[in-house]
Amino acid sequence: MSLNQTPSAERVHIALFGKRNVGKSSIINAITNQELSIVSPTEGTTTDPVYKSMEILPLGPVVLIDTAGLDDDGVLGAQRIQKSYQVLNKTDIAVLIVDSTRGLSQLDYDLIERFHKKELPFVIVFNKADVCAPPIPYDMKEHCIGVSANSGYHIKELKELIAKMIPPRDSTKRIVGDLIEPCDLVILVIPVDSSAPKGRLILPQQQTIRDILDEHAGCICVQPQELSLLLSRLNIKPRMVITDSQAFDQVARIVPIDIPLTSFSILFARYKGNLSRLVQGAKALDYLQDGDRVLISEGCTHHRQCEDIGTVKLPGWIKNHTSCQLNYEFTNGQQFPEQLSKYKLIIHCGGCMLNEQEMKHRLTQAERYHVPITNYGTAIAYMHGILKRSLSLFPEVLDLLDN
Repeated sequence: MSLNQTPSAERVHIALFGKRNVGKSSIINAITNQELSIVSPTEGTTTDPVYKSMEILPLGPVVLIDTAGLDDDGVLGAQRIQKSYQVLNKTDIAVLIVDSTRGLSQLDYDLIERFHKKELPFVIVFNKADVCAPPIPYDMKEHCIGVSANSGYHIKELKELIAKMIPPRDSTKRIVGDLIEPCDLVILVIPVDSSAPKGRLILPQQQTIRDILDEHAGCICVQPQELSLLLSRLNIKPRMVITDSQAFDQVARIVPIDIPLTSFSILFARYKGNLSRLVQGAKALDYLQDGDRVLISEGCTHHRQCEDIGTVKLPGWIKNHTSCQLNYEFTNGQQFPEQLSKYKLIIHCGGCMLNEQEMKHRLTQAERYHVPITNYGTAIAYMHGILKRSLSLFPEVLDLLDN
């Protein structure tokens, strides 16, 4: 990703669905005016979901997702279909492509029912409308449009229709900007160890810095071992200290109690609207027993290091907190189990690489199976006895710890 690109998690995810050979890839190429997807008369050319981040007028920054045909066959076909349906979990706007010469099938109607159940905005695109008048159902005409990927007929109108479906952004949602004022000073504690990416900061750190600058405040980035000396040299009191979760305990011992302290992970939980849920989930750490199964899940796919927070540090802290012999499972990237009943607790990363729709799906799945879920920063602060302190900026959430 270019340094100037909008992060994928902040983009509207637009996914194209439909049966094989209805023109999904051709529609994507027509929308983008680029040869992004391979087009072939051979059925099943698209085998796995294909993601492409784009800037498209009038849609703005989006991720377009081309999926495999939902009528694929065979063992591999069933796996491709499953992956296509999984795309729904991260979709903001669904686009169903239908061949005008064939009309809507039962499979298409079943997919529309899935859109309704997930409360997804959707558009039904009748391709080849220049060859055959699209058979648009009267009761769904506000969702439908006839186009031609081949001639470009109504492609502009299709983009405008999709743009109307984009849910308005909540302009009040901030990572940290609503907690600070212009000229405030914020200290960011960022460990640089073997697991840190070479030559750059990770995405939540970048986004937090940008949010601070947007509020015309200032920030200082420091490693944990230099934090004490830095604080002693400041002639102004920092508005707050934000730390990487893995340094929570060390940083809490250094930062004076009258300076608010929190973590990137907690800030992003609030930013994505699920902090209260994750704070409640952290209390499940006190009820784990020998043999219980815990899922530790990350949204990104970085290479695991010997000091990895998810597979090494978290299990160590949990062992110290619970004194239990637990069974762990680890997932990353797009992997997240649909069946969760075997777990007693889910601990998720901050989710900076996942869009809000995907995080909402994972939380909904946990609720469906009655499995407590928390995240790295919340769990680490809870286990070190500093969660109340790390939530001092969010008094509306603090009461949850006492209930």
